[in-house]
Order: sequence, then structure tokens, then C-alpha cells
Amino acid sequence: MQNGGRTDLAVELREDFKEDDERIKGVTIKEEYHKHRKVHVSTVRITDAAGAAAMGRSIGTYITIEAKGLTEGEEQLRRFVAETLAEQLLRLMDSVKKETKEVLVVGLGNREATPDALGPAAVDELVVTRHLILQLGEEFKKKYHLTSFCAMAAGVLAQTGMESGELIKSVVREMKPDVVIAIDALASRSTERLGTTIQITDTGIYPGAGIGNNRQALNKDTLGIPVIAVGVPTVVDAATILQERMGNYLRRKGVSEAECEEILQEAKEGDGQVLFVTPKGIDELVRRAGETVAEAINLCFCKDLL
Repeated sequence: MQNGGRTDLAVELREDFKEDDERIKGVTIKEEYHKHRKVHVSTVRITDAAGAAAMGRSIGTYITIEAKGLTEGEEQLRRFVAETLAEQLLRLMDSVKKETKEVLVVGLGNREATPDALGPAAVDELVVTRHLILQLGEEFKKKYHLTSFCAMAAGVLAQTGMESGELIKSVVREMKPDVVIAIDALASRSTERLGTTIQITDTGIYPGAGIGNNRQALNKDTLGIPVIAVGVPTVVDAATILQERMGNYLRRKGVSEAECEEILQEAKEGDGQVLFVTPKGIDELVRRAGETVAEAINLCFCKDLL
């Protein structure tokens, strides 16, 4: 059954379609499962315009790492997820830019609003190297196998009076990095994916898209260089939760799938109010997610300094 709730996750959009659906012939999915850590890696590739139209996403690669145990605070699992993310991130970067000399990492979102603070939280944990390389030279860079990278937390329009996209464009023009990595909080359709799922994509990002608050796009078209987006879902649409619970109840009562769809569609129509919810442990969830994303980026660019 198609859920229809708001989501930033390509893997959730793919779940809306049956395998033989003609509309997604240009969409492939590859899945890996690491049994010893219970970590699931899905790679969705949208390869043509028809697939992009059906999915409502740009042509490109979307990699999702899911580990339900992440919210339980197991450090070994968190470390494994960070290593897996680093591996996938390097692979994706190599596919968009064969030689990367300079990277700009951008933390998107509002530091003062916890569900939206993933970007700033991750930036705070980065071991940036650009200034070290400028001061200590190429010999230092080669000794520790470093990639020059720097970071910024762009803030939000209400805090700075400037679109984050405007600030990032200015920095890109001045510094001329090879790749931008943008970190942002996402929306999911499933409460189980909050804080346990990481998505990376080579298509860039529309900040705020998951909650219907689209800002200026950050992608190759707007910045002139490849943009890799890294995100973790921290909110879910309240209507989605209600639909999920009501659907499960109706099925237990013996209501057919077709009737379920009809009832849920009628319940959804006419409700223009949008409400997003987040788990009660959101502070810890965002802290752990920020640490995991930051550790992955550190492993990519300055592993020997850690």
C-alpha cells in the first residue's frame, strides 16, 4: 500500500512501488546486510527521467544505511556504522569527482531547534584540516594522508537574514572546493527510522524539503560543483503515524487492503494541517547522529590524526 506521507528517504519512496511497475523501470535497488552488526545498506539508483518522475527525485544514487540498534547507545555499533558510512561516502565521492583536493562540509539547520540541529552538531565534531595543511605544508599532509577540508554551519534565514544557499555560494566562489558535503536533518515516514537511518546521495539537497519548507537548492546546478548530501531523519509526519496505526488496526479487524486504502484516503482528504513529531529522546538522538556522521567524515579525510 502506498503510504503517501512526507519523506526525504528514497528507499521509502521505492517501497511504494511493486517490482513489476512500469513506471520505475529506470529505478534499481541493491541491498546488503551485515548480519554480525544487523546493519542494512540499500542503494537506490534512478537512471532515467521516467523513474525520476515516478519517484519525485532527481536522477542519481541514494544510499541508505539502517541500524536499528543505533538509538540504544552501543558504541561498537555506532563505530561500525561510521566506518560503513565513510566507505560509502568515499565511493560516492570518487564517482562524482576522481581527484578531490579540497572539500567544504556544510552543516545545515537551526542549532537552537534540536530536531533541526544535526548539521551544526556534526560540524562541531569535525577535525578540520585545511588550516593545518596551510600552516604545516605538503609534507605534513602527505605524512598523515590528509585531504584538505573545512567546515561551516550556515544557520537559517531567521538567524542570519541570508539564505544558507547564498552564504554557501559565496564561500564556494572564494575557496573553490572540488566537492561540497551538506549535512541536514531529514523527515521519514517511519518512527523506527528516526535516528537509526543515514542517507547519502550525489544529487544535492533542498533544505527543508521534507517538512514542506523548501529553501534554495544546493546541487551541481546551483553551486557549479558536485554536492553530496548526508542526512538522518529526526521527524515524522503525525498524519503518517495515524495512518500507520489506523491501517494496522483495520487489517487486524479483517478489512481488505482495498478498503483500507479507501478509508485512509478519505481520512486524509481535507486535512490541510501539517504537524511533525519527534521522539522524546531527540537531544540524545541528534547528538549520537551528529557524532556518527562527523566520525565518518573524519575517517574519510584525516583518519591518521584521530
